[in-house]
Amino acid sequence: MMRIDDELTPARLIPKIDRLWDASAEKIDSIEKTCPPGSASPVFTVEGRYTARGWTEWTQGFQYGSALLQFDATGERRFLDSGRERTVAVMASHVSHIGVHDHGFNNVSTYGNLWRLMAEGRIPHQRTERDFYELALKLSGAVQAARWARTRDGGGYVYSFNGPQSLFVDTIRSCRALAVSHLLGHALMGERDERISLLDRLVAHVLSTARYNVFYGEGRDGYDVRGRTAHESIFNVNDGEYRCPSTQQGYSPFSTWTRGLAWAMVGFPEQLEFLDLLSDEELRPYGGRAELTGVLLRAATATCDFYLANTPVDGIPYWDTGAPGLAALGDYLDRPADPYNPHEPVDSSAAAIGAQGLLRLGRYLTRTGRADEGRRYWQAGLTVCDTLFDEPYLSTDPRHQGLILHSVYHRPNGWDHVPAGQRVPNGESSMWGDYHARELALYLGRVARDEPYLTFFGPAEAHPATERSGVGA
Repeated sequence: MMRIDDELTPARLIPKIDRLWDASAEKIDSIEKTCPPGSASPVFTVEGRYTARGWTEWTQGFQYGSALLQFDATGERRFLDSGRERTVAVMASHVSHIGVHDHGFNNVSTYGNLWRLMAEGRIPHQRTERDFYELALKLSGAVQAARWARTRDGGGYVYSFNGPQSLFVDTIRSCRALAVSHLLGHALMGERDERISLLDRLVAHVLSTARYNVFYGEGRDGYDVRGRTAHESIFNVNDGEYRCPSTQQGYSPFSTWTRGLAWAMVGFPEQLEFLDLLSDEELRPYGGRAELTGVLLRAATATCDFYLANTPVDGIPYWDTGAPGLAALGDYLDRPADPYNPHEPVDSSAAAIGAQGLLRLGRYLTRTGRADEGRRYWQAGLTVCDTLFDEPYLSTDPRHQGLILHSVYHRPNGWDHVPAGQRVPNGESSMWGDYHARELALYLGRVARDEPYLTFFGPAEAHPATERSGVGA
């Protein structure tokens, strides 16, 4: 299990964060040369070069969003110009894409970052430019919310690209698109001009994810371990009845794919921060603030606890907690993860995503009067960062286009590159892993320097129509 370093502070990690941004600039420049607009979206590296992989175009927003994060962290204007130009030129099709659940990944990472930077005063306020970003974000949230399936218990979910039977755990973080669109006063319009609340659909999706994709050790099935997540929940589309867990990228429906776990770890705390923007009156239809936040906190703490218990001491997980080769590694949880072992790959991208969840949950608990609990998660998040922002995970080789090494995409399909003479994937990077490592570094760098707290919805004062609860985000 993870060995949490209680002595770490954000300030102590600044040298590693600065080194990451130095390496990141070279990577972004290199990718721009080999993956220009009009080419397929880069997904993961093969022998250090980013390549495409057809499934859905869910990573293009991470490519251009990375340039915007680079500007945010360093102030280098050319990255702002590049990210903005590419967003305007390339990303419109993602706004209107009716076939995916990835709007929060593609569009909040591009249009959303630009909108946030303007709201924070990091870039000049131009009314027409802001209107453009807001229109894109309004439409993106509504289009994603239209992928809707109802459950028999009266709830529902945004269904995955697999179809209306499929609820992915990943989508909880992509639901940022619904949150931003709602904050901007938008709604999905249905038949006979029915006004469909995006907040209704967001809350229902989050509750369905907490109920069906997260386990709580209550005997739901023979593999019900508290904090375990199912990548996918399957429903009968005729009556909305839950049928079974499933997975696309994990080892089995009854083990835990760690990147799916990480999406839940960050998704629930982010939604807790978002709910703090809303008034008690706005939350009353969903059972009230206490009931709703209680469900989200339960899921957030369960998933984060599972990560701490099922990850090696240095905070980097293997790709699936039930992967069969782990048995050959012996007491693998009692020593640092080994990305070069011959049995099962690690997944650094899960660490980059999950660490932000640990930090956000820790801060939320501290701000709501549970400082002892909060400190445990906060220090765990710092511990992951300390490992991830250094060798053998941080890539400083200018010949390698990846920023964070030892990421895994789709182990069951065999899509990941296995180096010559080795038996499992290692040494490669992914667009989502690199983007989330940058986002994590930006988040922590702001905390270390006492700068404005980073959220996907920007500063609270940018949303005057909301009445904050008093907790704040």
